[in-house]
Amino acid sequence: MTDSVGRTESTESKVETFRALHRRKAPGDPLVLPGPWDAASARVCVEAGFPALATPSAAVAAGLGYEDGDTPADEMFAAVARIVRAVDVPVSADIEGGYGIAPGELVERLLETGAVGCNLEDSEGGVLKDRGAHADWLAEVRRAAADRLFVNARIDTFIRAPGDTDPKQAAEQAIERAAAYVAAGADCVYPIGAPVDVLPLLRSGIQGPINVHGTVTGDPSSTALGELGATRITFGPGLQRESARALRGLAAGLR
Repeated sequence: MTDSVGRTESTESKVETFRALHRRKAPGDPLVLPGPWDAASARVCVEAGFPALATPSAAVAAGLGYEDGDTPADEMFAAVARIVRAVDVPVSADIEGGYGIAPGELVERLLETGAVGCNLEDSEGGVLKDRGAHADWLAEVRRAAADRLFVNARIDTFIRAPGDTDPKQAAEQAIERAAAYVAAGADCVYPIGAPVDVLPLLRSGIQGPINVHGTVTGDPSSTALGELGATRITFGPGLQRESARALRGLAAGLR
C-alpha cells in the first residue's frame, strides 16, 4: 500500500470523525471549533484538547500579509495544507467563495490539502449571490466531493443586509437560503452575524446543523449558544486578533 493511499484512508477516517462530532449529545453541548491561522496556532489548539479545527480565511490572510478576501488561492491552499500537516485532528478550511475555480477542481485541490471540509460563502463583492444559482453551484461541489468533504454553506443575509433591516426579516431570508443549500447537499449552514435573539427562530426553521459565530471572550458562552440552537461554534479571526493584541503589548514592553 502506497503512502498516498494511506493518507487518503486517513483523511476518509477523519471526515467520518468530523461528521460524527456534529451529532450533538445535548443542546448545550455544541461542537466548538477554534480557528488557527498557521501550524503553530493549530498545535496550540490541539494541545488544549479540541477534537477538530476550522481555519478562518481572514486570520490566514492576516498571517500571510493580506487583507481579508485578497489571499491568492494557491497561498490559501498551501496554508491549509501546512495546518493539516501539523496536527492529527480533522481540519475544515474556509475557502471563501471558491476563488472562481470550477467545482471539480476546487474539490480536488481542497482534498489535496488533507482538509475534511470547507466553508463556502454566498456573497461576492459585498453582494448576496442569487440563491438558486448558488444552490446549483453547491450541488456541483457536492457531486464532485461525494462524501469526501463536509460542506458548510455560509449565509450572508445578516452581514450584507442594509443597516435598517429587521433581524427577523434577515432570519427569514436565511431560512429560505438554508433550505435551498441543504437541498443542494450542504451538511451545515452558517448564518454569519445572526443576532443571538434570532437563533431560536433560525433553529426552528432550518433542517440540520447550524454554525454560529462565537466570541473568544465567551460572552455568550458556548453552552448558551448551544441551548439557543447552535450545533457548532466558530470564531472567525477572533483568536488571531486577540493574539496580535497580546503581541503588541509584549512588543511595546520590550521596546
